[in-house]
Amino acid sequence: MERWQPAYIGLGSNLSDPEHQVLVAAEHLRQLPRTCCVRVSPVYVSRPLGPIAQPDFVNAAAGLLTQLSARELLDALRAIEAAFGRPEQRERWGPRILDLDLLSYGRERSSDASLILPHPGIVERNFVLYPLADIAPDLELPGLGRVTELAARLTRAGLTAL
Repeated sequence: MERWQPAYIGLGSNLSDPEHQVLVAAEHLRQLPRTCCVRVSPVYVSRPLGPIAQPDFVNAAAGLLTQLSARELLDALRAIEAAFGRPEQRERWGPRILDLDLLSYGRERSSDASLILPHPGIVERNFVLYPLADIAPDLELPGLGRVTELAARLTRAGLTAL
């Protein structure tokens, strides 16, 4: 039998009623095979990153226990995104109907081009760290540090709890 691993997912949307997209995506996470969705953070509104003019994002984080491998979980996240109508090829920093990011998986570190763990850029993103701190404040991100300490280094600028 596969060992249960903790995994954390970042959820985001800024198109087609983004709060609804994030909440429904969280329900899809609860239905993943060999996976238990333990906690979902409150939702936040955040300003988009990058140079493209677009609506604000709605973000949340989910904590899972899963028997899926990191690769299987990532594939399941991509399948949920596709079911929501997210195209496989998309504009970097562009608007999106749904974005599901595998933030961390157990103590695993990976630098494979298709699976980087912990997720790159996590330490600069308040819209990832604050929701993550709501559900896993003591989580130690391999090679990066404790979530509460990382979040404390960032301001809440541009981030509002709904």
